[in-house]
Amino acid sequence: MKYKLLTKEQFEDLYKEFASFLAVLEIDKKEWDLIKSSNETRLNELLAQFSDLVWEDVLNKVQYLEHLSQDSLNLFSCGQKEMRRLVIRSTDPKFDFTKTVDFEWFVDHSNDESFQFFKGTKEYKPSRNIEIFKIIEQGATISDGRLFNAVFQLIN
Repeated sequence: MKYKLLTKEQFEDLYKEFASFLAVLEIDKKEWDLIKSSNETRLNELLAQFSDLVWEDVLNKVQYLEHLSQDSLNLFSCGQKEMRRLVIRSTDPKFDFTKTVDFEWFVDHSNDESFQFFKGTKEYKPSRNIEIFKIIEQGATISDGRLFNAVFQLIN
């Protein structure tokens, strides 16, 4: 398995897509029921294969990621060959990027000396989707890129 198994809820949400996946493999309802009841190895292979297909589709579409923690804001722009990263850190121990009031204060006072800005670029290793998946597993969420672009303009 390349990524991770979808949750039960995710499989339920993707019921039609999973049925189509089985149909492409020429597995009808009768055979699927037989696999579920008597072939755990094959069942797990099919669930893993479908999960990887779903993850590949999602990861192929990712353009931006965000990860907020108390003292830092990590923003990623995911191009095809490389990833750009912007990091904003607060040196104020009372500041918390995850709190709306603090975040709004940052937006209005981004030039405050308590903020440090860093930026960098890196090529994907071993692959684009695996790198993006690892960042998501560490707590990042897929975003629309507005925050990345706003901070990018602020830094430059």
